[in-house]
Amino acid sequence: MAQQYLTVTALTKYLKRKFEADPYLQRVFLTGEISNFRLRPGHQYFNLKDENAKISAVMFKGPFSKLQFQPEEGMKVLVVGRLSLFESSGGYQIYVEHMEPDGIGALYQAYEQLKKKLSAEGLFTGEKKGLPKYPKRIAVLTSPSGAVIRDIMTTIERRYPIAQIVLYPTIVQGNQAADDIVRNIRRVEESGDFDTMIIGRGGGSIEDLWPYNEERVVRAIFAAHTPVISSVGHETDTTLADLVADVRAATPTAAAELAVPVLNEEVLRIQERKARIQQAIFHLIQGKWQQHQRIIRSYLFEQPERLYEGQAQKLDQLTQRLSQSLQNQLYEKEKISNQLHHRLKQMSPLHQVREENMHVKHLDQRLNQQMVRLLNQKQTDFAQQVQALNLLSPLNIMGRGYSYTVNEAGKLIASVKTLAVGEQVTVHYQDGTARMKVIDVGGENE
Repeated sequence: MAQQYLTVTALTKYLKRKFEADPYLQRVFLTGEISNFRLRPGHQYFNLKDENAKISAVMFKGPFSKLQFQPEEGMKVLVVGRLSLFESSGGYQIYVEHMEPDGIGALYQAYEQLKKKLSAEGLFTGEKKGLPKYPKRIAVLTSPSGAVIRDIMTTIERRYPIAQIVLYPTIVQGNQAADDIVRNIRRVEESGDFDTMIIGRGGGSIEDLWPYNEERVVRAIFAAHTPVISSVGHETDTTLADLVADVRAATPTAAAELAVPVLNEEVLRIQERKARIQQAIFHLIQGKWQQHQRIIRSYLFEQPERLYEGQAQKLDQLTQRLSQSLQNQLYEKEKISNQLHHRLKQMSPLHQVREENMHVKHLDQRLNQQMVRLLNQKQTDFAQQVQALNLLSPLNIMGRGYSYTVNEAGKLIASVKTLAVGEQVTVHYQDGTARMKVIDVGGENE
């Protein structure tokens, strides 16, 4: 029986199909150290290794552009991806979909999740408490042996030595740090006589600063009634304690400068204001003294009787105006009385009867005059119409020698053209008619 031999390509395709069909190989969580890494403009090719093994890794341009850190040779990372076989070389490799630094990535994720949660509750956007301008007692929560307390004490001693600094020794790193920070915040609050609270420590990695990202620490700072200045890490480090604090300082020295003013400057400012107040009071007193001198030199004090001259003159004027007003009112009242008396006489019945009789006589006289005038007018109109009618009468015209002719049918003959020889016609005159017979008919030119 002949043996069936596979080609390399066929075997490789078969193995690739096995990789892709296995569900356990489609999403693999892998930890290892980066080796053979060189930053390329597009896709990234490198190896992941541990003490005993190594695997090829590929990260395409899209997932790589979303990384929040720069991979480096020898960095320990956590990757998520799928396993497959690269047919050309026959080697298996992992296609990385997500990558983060091992040990730090988890803290970053926890940091972002807690930050989002507390931000939604309003811990970072709430109203911030103002710092007192002239604090008397300042509580400092930091390590007693670090450079933070020395910087704060040196700065406050130089700027504002009258302020009292009370150190609350605090664990600033490790598993016990968060509880110790919360405990000291509560001690400061229970004391109730501090004007400002400074929470600080030096720089470090995210693990070192992690106690200041703990939820119980953030909530303790938010709940504190004492204004809190946070100075945790370096200027580029931002913890949740920085976000929730009333004021954030980049360094411990800056925190101390924010907490207290400069005493010498404040004393100088007080002296300047004192001098300004003294000068203002001096000018005020001088002005009042000058006003007093003008008053005592006034004629009212030298001749008091002149104070009443104007009032006496005004009284005379008012008396005269009152008398004139009474006279005017009396005159108006008499005028109104006379008008009412005259109206009353006019409204007497006898007077009204007399006036009505005179009115009737006047109307009768006007009626007679109108009747005579109307009669004369009618007579004149009648004569004119008779004369006009007479002028238009046919008889009056015929009296001047005119006549008119009709035929036997009684139809008016207006032209000789309508006559015939031998025709009988009737001629009408003013005083009668005559029957005639037409002997001859001629035109105008004959």
